[in-house]
Amino acid sequence: MAHWVSDSDGSDSFEWDSDGNGEEAASFNAAGAGPSVLSAANTDDPGPSTRVANGNGKAGPSASLVQKYMDMGFAEEIVLKAMKDNGDDGVDSLVELLLTYQELGNDLKVDNGFASGCVPQTVDDSDDDDILGNWDDEDAGGRSTRVANSVDDSGDEDFLHEMSHKDDKIDSLVKMGFPEDEAALAITRCGLDASISVLVDSIYASQNAGDGYCGNLSDYEDNSYGGINKGRFMDGNKKKRKRYGGQAQGSRGPLDGSADEPMPLPNPMVGFSLPDQCPRPVNRDLPSQAMGPPYFYYENVALAPKGVWTIISRFLYDIQPEFVDSKYFCAAARKRGYIHNLPLENRSPLLPKPPRTISAAFPRTKRWWPSWDTRQQFNCLQTCVSSAKLLEKIRVTLTDSSDPPPPRVQKWVLEECRKWNLAWVGLNKVAPLEPDEMEFLLGFPKDHTRGISRTERYRSLGNSFQVDTVAYHLSVLKDMYPQGMNVLSLFSGIGGAEVALHRLGIHMKTVISVEKSEVNRTILRSWWDQTQTGTLIEINDVQTLTSERIETYIRRIGGFDLVIGGSPCNNLAGSNRHHRNGLEGEHSSLFFQYVRILESVKSIQRL
Repeated sequence: MAHWVSDSDGSDSFEWDSDGNGEEAASFNAAGAGPSVLSAANTDDPGPSTRVANGNGKAGPSASLVQKYMDMGFAEEIVLKAMKDNGDDGVDSLVELLLTYQELGNDLKVDNGFASGCVPQTVDDSDDDDILGNWDDEDAGGRSTRVANSVDDSGDEDFLHEMSHKDDKIDSLVKMGFPEDEAALAITRCGLDASISVLVDSIYASQNAGDGYCGNLSDYEDNSYGGINKGRFMDGNKKKRKRYGGQAQGSRGPLDGSADEPMPLPNPMVGFSLPDQCPRPVNRDLPSQAMGPPYFYYENVALAPKGVWTIISRFLYDIQPEFVDSKYFCAAARKRGYIHNLPLENRSPLLPKPPRTISAAFPRTKRWWPSWDTRQQFNCLQTCVSSAKLLEKIRVTLTDSSDPPPPRVQKWVLEECRKWNLAWVGLNKVAPLEPDEMEFLLGFPKDHTRGISRTERYRSLGNSFQVDTVAYHLSVLKDMYPQGMNVLSLFSGIGGAEVALHRLGIHMKTVISVEKSEVNRTILRSWWDQTQTGTLIEINDVQTLTSERIETYIRRIGGFDLVIGGSPCNNLAGSNRHHRNGLEGEHSSLFFQYVRILESVKSIQRL
């Protein structure tokens, strides 16, 4: 009897687009509530900004940070005065100032003009104008000025927009597991326009170098941050981020983006080996920190924007990606990159091997397939299909043309057929692939996604693993874990990794699945109940999968043998040209969550 547990606390749906030549890929979530350093910041959510900055880009105090020191017994005006005077000198210096100012008491308030009301009080929606209107601002010439209240509406809007942009970046870094103070300081160092990857690099480099401000904050233990021993948490992270050669993770290249050159893609895209081919020699020396167990496996689209794969590799121990096109495993292309620490020897394919041509996969199409359509395989399967209007236009155009049609008609029809993966189903009649046909091409069992809407089926399948490809890489685990294994599945989607392990005959004792989409969780749960005897634990929010929660799971099940997943890629996909923000995108930046969780697992299991 299979068991499953849901740690989900919501039913949010999750959407994304496609990659490469019209390709697309998958998502992530996590368990239980509980105190965590990740939730230390932004406990309030006032208007456009809860933080104030000087004109030179220095971060002003946030309401949550002010409240932290107020909870320690310091008066609010003293906290604000000390923070302002202390600048970036660190927590030890700040505490000394707080104690000094507390001793001076009322005299300090009068001498320094606290009665003027220029210092912000507690933050809520109604206070934003006062905060922005009264906080001291230092201009480029070093002169102290004040931001006028409602003097220039357009200027206020620009300032609010800048603060909102800064808050968004700080929030993104906090969600990745970094303290708010370190995030704000990284923006001060690198500038507001710095990319997320550059900011992460800066934080990691600062932590590894023992930066006074960040280091002191990291070692500070405070119950107002949820009772977490932050010193223990951050010390562990520093050790985890140590790389061979004494460098910090993410600090191997300069922070100006000059190192983010495109990673050359192999042609043909055959990975390190293919079934039934003699393995070619691969020079791949993994650093000791990357060695398994636990083993890890990360997938993302191969045709990503410039610099993306360089960054991904840098944050995953500088391991060389394995780029594979699934057209060597099935009848549809799917260009993907995989970074993993799995052995390369003794790989074996799933049996029976799937057909690798359209005619072999769907013999009924042979009767109607015109000789001038020379396609042997489909392009990457997408999350959407062509319109009925286009199908009718193709039919009418071909009906009104000669046989064979003129070259210009052939060219147009073939372009549309390649773009939308259309198959010939009648005389002059093309149609998109049905969901069950996509299931077959991707290696899923028949009706795996049945029971949800056609739109959702296309979306879920278009973002999934190609099971045969992934199983070929994972096949080395079968002899290593004859009694079964525990799996942490991140961005599980519809369970491509789980289906691959099942088809390999690897027993899954426990799977902790992190998936935001309720539709995808339903598909995976249904398949699990029909096929598995192990325990499935479902989590729907990656931010709740803290180091403490991971440690709890590790104690409960005895550790993870495999951490597998791939972050949503609609900001990386070639077909998503309007929003190709690389790893800065709302969904693709979750890659850094994968890194955070993987490092937590490896660090905890080393203890």
